[in-house]
Amino acid sequence: MPPCGAGDVLVRVRAAGICHSDVHYRAGRSRVEPLPLTLGHEVAGEVVAVGEQVTTPRVGDRVCLHYLVTCRQCPDCLAGREQFCATGKMLGHFTDGGWAEYIAVPARNAVPLPASVPFAQGAIMMCSSSTSLHALRKGRLAAGETVLVVGAGGLGMSAVQLARALGAADVIAVDRDPAKLALAERFGARTLQAADLTPEAVVAQVRAMTHGRGVDVALELVGKPDTMRTALQSLAPLGRAVVVGLSDLALSVDSYRDLIGREAELIGSNDHLLSELYELVEMAHAGVLDLTDVVTHSVPLQARDINEVLDALSRHQAPVRTVVVP
Repeated sequence: MPPCGAGDVLVRVRAAGICHSDVHYRAGRSRVEPLPLTLGHEVAGEVVAVGEQVTTPRVGDRVCLHYLVTCRQCPDCLAGREQFCATGKMLGHFTDGGWAEYIAVPARNAVPLPASVPFAQGAIMMCSSSTSLHALRKGRLAAGETVLVVGAGGLGMSAVQLARALGAADVIAVDRDPAKLALAERFGARTLQAADLTPEAVVAQVRAMTHGRGVDVALELVGKPDTMRTALQSLAPLGRAVVVGLSDLALSVDSYRDLIGREAELIGSNDHLLSELYELVEMAHAGVLDLTDVVTHSVPLQARDINEVLDALSRHQAPVRTVVVP
């Protein structure tokens, strides 16, 4: 039972997502400190106590948790770039996360979750959906444009729906898993199975599906150099490739063919903003974002069960999204 500070809320965890980022944290490819540390950055639950300075939320409220604990005072926070807060800490990365029975966070980090949205869906919105929304915003998606989603996992399913909600005229989803592609089709995407295709063949097929032009915005959600190049090389003139997937491998770019010749852009997208979470919750409440079939599995709060999911994620063989239910 963690202590609840004067400005904090204590939340009983009802669901906490297992994200591909957690694979990198467990493997040490992305620094985690201080150790030992509880992972889990996609968290939703019920408020069971509040600090003496807290007026909202209240005990009994359903909430989902913004995973960035920020100072709100540094130049980046004041400029609306809170993901670069000078002293910011990410739940489950630099401070204890939600693979636990209880978690304490600043009251500001608790986003109201309406009863119409299940805890499991509220949890995964805190990363998979919010990261996708932020990436589409970084890609400056405009109504009527075309979108390529490389990787139809948890992030990809949100990306397909959110791209449609933001006015995309056409969304193409690429993945190796036919079951995931079938779900993406239900959300309105055209699909391309890449299991036996080279990156060059995937690019050629994407161009064929867009009458040779390419796409305006491409999201890379896998974290491999090949899929990053696929996103970049599938762009139309003035297209924007947004890289989200984590990788510690170098990416080679043909500066003329990939960028200069088409005035294309290669953009990094990191985390999300608190304001975007409120948008997502409203979209879920309105039925614009439907995560019912995206949360496919749940596991108990046991190391063996969680590690099995992380092992499957590391092999890119996991279900769309799994949540821990304490």
